[in-house]
Amino acid sequence: MYRRTLGGEFRWCAEWWRHAEAISRLTTLWHLWETLRLKPGTGMAEWYGHLDHHLPILLGARGPFYQCTETEHLEPHQARAVPAPSWWWTGLAAPAEAGAFLGA
Repeated sequence: MYRRTLGGEFRWCAEWWRHAEAISRLTTLWHLWETLRLKPGTGMAEWYGHLDHHLPILLGARGPFYQCTETEHLEPHQARAVPAPSWWWTGLAAPAEAGAFLGA
């Protein structure tokens, strides 16, 4: 229903279901649709407000499909994350060797 010329400003991946962010945003929009479509009067207009927010993010040049083309899926780049040290979550004082880590 929502057609855009792809490339440049607008990106799409035929394997959209391989993108966790896309799944999350599309699921959110679907749940909103199911709720707001039954709201008399302004329900659909409210839904379009949410769609108009998410669509440029989904299809944007830096959105979840930015590495893909319409015909080729490329795995999204995963940001590196280092697990927190085990003492981080205890709420206790950090070991002495953690002083440099904490900026002490």
